[in-house]
Amino acid sequence: MVDAKTVASLRKITGAGMLDCKNALVETNGNIEKAVDYLREKGIAKAVKKASRIAAEGLVNIYIEGNTAIIIEVNSETDFVSKNEEFIEMIDLIGKSVLKSRVTTLEDALNLEIGAGTINDLIIAKTSKIGEKLSFRRFELVTKNDNEEFGSYLHLGGKIASLIVLEGESEKVAKDVAMQVAAMKPDYISKEDIPTEKLEKEKKILTEEVLNEGKPAEIAEKIVAGKLNKFYKEICLIHQPFIKENDIDVATYVKNNNSKVINMIRYEVGEGMEKRSENFAEEVMSQIK
Repeated sequence: MVDAKTVASLRKITGAGMLDCKNALVETNGNIEKAVDYLREKGIAKAVKKASRIAAEGLVNIYIEGNTAIIIEVNSETDFVSKNEEFIEMIDLIGKSVLKSRVTTLEDALNLEIGAGTINDLIIAKTSKIGEKLSFRRFELVTKNDNEEFGSYLHLGGKIASLIVLEGESEKVAKDVAMQVAAMKPDYISKEDIPTEKLEKEKKILTEEVLNEGKPAEIAEKIVAGKLNKFYKEICLIHQPFIKENDIDVATYVKNNNSKVINMIRYEVGEGMEKRSENFAEEVMSQIK
């Protein structure tokens, strides 16, 4: 006979439904460790069917502890599930566990032991329970020195996250720069960081464009220089107009506050991934059918 307390304990460990937990304990003669394995196996069987689905929604988040921070992205198939409390709790558990472990690769993170299994086991179990493909897509572990400050910003309820490392010890400046990164989507910190190949390609395109307009070569060079400055402002953080004071750029803002941008990371949910074309009504109808 399986008692309710054991069922509740198994449910807490695995996150599986009450009936699934009871059946697992019956199948394993009340052995909770074997029941965990049993549910994992069942979870894998169910989750495999969802492996080919597109999971391009979800959430990004940032966790900070002392001189170490982590920025992560965990995906779901629909935005509806990304607002689920259980999904949010799963991201928190993953983020805090990876931060504490200090692992640096996704493979090591997925194999990280948490409770009764690994992070990968947790994702499989939640995929089975929630009914959507869930995926721990990426993360980056970032460290700073004692004379540096983390700046973090979450936008649109966790759809965009930015994390920066600022030389200097002003929380306000770090927060402002992180907000800039989230809003203006720079690719690089400064023009010096642009790969030579990319910069030369842009110069060539701009030069051809100006010459095709019939401008003399000596004038074309000045026009191209002006267009390149505009290009820098679009893709380089410190050359962008500061969002809180448009009459100065970010470089001037941080310099006026005795600071310097050291590192910058920006995550946006699903960037570079194929998006689902179904709307929510269609999703519900597909489930009914």
